[in-house]
This record gives sequence, C-alpha cells and structure tokens, in this order.
Amino acid sequence: MDSFSQFIEDCKFLHFDPTMEQLDQLLDFFELMTDYNKKVNLTTITDFEEVCKLHFLDSLIPFVLPEDIFPFPRLSCEKMIDVGTGAGFPGIPLKIFFPDIRLTLMDSLQKRLTFLDEVILSLSLNRKGEIQTLHGRAEELSTPAKKLRQAVPIYRESFDFVVSRAVANLSTLSEYCIPFVKINVFFLSYKAGHVEEEVQQAVKAISLLGGEIIQVYPYTLPNSEIQRSIILIQKKRSTPSEYPRKPGLPSKKPLR
Repeated sequence: MDSFSQFIEDCKFLHFDPTMEQLDQLLDFFELMTDYNKKVNLTTITDFEEVCKLHFLDSLIPFVLPEDIFPFPRLSCEKMIDVGTGAGFPGIPLKIFFPDIRLTLMDSLQKRLTFLDEVILSLSLNRKGEIQTLHGRAEELSTPAKKLRQAVPIYRESFDFVVSRAVANLSTLSEYCIPFVKINVFFLSYKAGHVEEEVQQAVKAISLLGGEIIQVYPYTLPNSEIQRSIILIQKKRSTPSEYPRKPGLPSKKPLR
C-alpha cells in the first residue's frame, strides 16, 4: 500500500480517512482503467500518483471539505447523475466513498460505458445503493416528456444531485445539467484553474435555466500548485420547456 502514501496523507489533510477496502477498490479501478486505456482512450493521465491526485482526490474534495469551508450537504442515499462521466470521474470515486448513493453514470460514448459496466461488476459497486450506466446525449435525455415521440424513461428533474467534471464551458454545461436536477437541489461543476470570467459569462444562462449560483470555491490540490474550482448551483425553479435546445446547439451557441 506504499504507493498510496501521498494519497492517504492528502486525505488526512482534508480530515477524512479512507478504509483499506476503499483503497483496494481505488487500486483495482486504476488497474482496470489503465488496462482498458490501451484499447479505448479514457484518460491521458496514467501515472498512479497523478491519477490519485488529479482524478481520485479531485473527485472527492467537494464532498469531504469541512462544512465551515464549503457548506455543501453530505451525501447519503441521494439519487445522483454524473453527466459526461468519461472514465468515471467523479462518479466512481464518489460511489466508492459514499456507497449508498444511487448513481447514474451518463456518457455519449458507449465504449466508455462498457468499461464502466466492467468496473461496476469487478468492484461490486452495486452491493448497496443502485448504480447504472446511461448512454446518450444530455440534450436528448433531459427532454421534456411532452416533446418525446415514444415512451422512454423520464430523467428530467428527477435527480437530487447532478455532477459534471471538465465537460464544457459553464454556460453549455448548465444547459446540459440543470434540466436533470429537481427544484431546490444542486448541480456541482468541477473546473480547472480560475473561473471568474467563465462564471460571469454563464450567470444569465444559469438564471434562464432556473438556477442560481450559490458559491464558487477556488482551491489548490493538497501538496501541489494545481488550481481547481468548484461551482455550486441550486435549482430555484423548473427549467423552461424550450431547454435544453437541440443536440449540438448548446455547444455551438452557448446561452449568454
């Protein structure tokens, strides 16, 4: 377990202690990811220590920060969707550390979800709270029911938390994510670096979609100079039925 020494030190710096089972699951996840990465491009980060800091720790930070620093609700049995999960971040680390959450890992690329199905099975992540993968585009999966031409599961405004990490600019990302979340609960966006300008450009879009920025928290990853930010958005009212727009439009013409 020596390879985890820095990760454990970083966790203790944040006042939480991973169990041996959690460390074993993270190690198994890393091995599955680096092996599958030889066939499908999941991540450019493959060094173990970098994965621990840039993927594992970064995924967990918003949910383990002391509440006096980042007053965010602790996770229990909430229904969460990870939009654009990619290689499973932040969803898989969150499921390992908060096993009772009911998690949906959503991505537009089936090859990534095939990998994540293997991870779920290998790590026995479905022993407690539910976990599933979901293939599709956010613009289609959160379409209002009245616009659908066939009977499909309704995901719009059905989740207690929406998380997304490094998927798109905040205006576009908000149009992808805010329609999924219930009223009065939260969308959490993980971002690299400083985001002041990006946040300012997204304020109008977030309001149009029914949301409100509650907090922007910039931080430095422990024992590094790597800058990150987390943006907490609360949904105050139902998203208008015209959003999200047709697939492709949120990225081509972000709301301003």
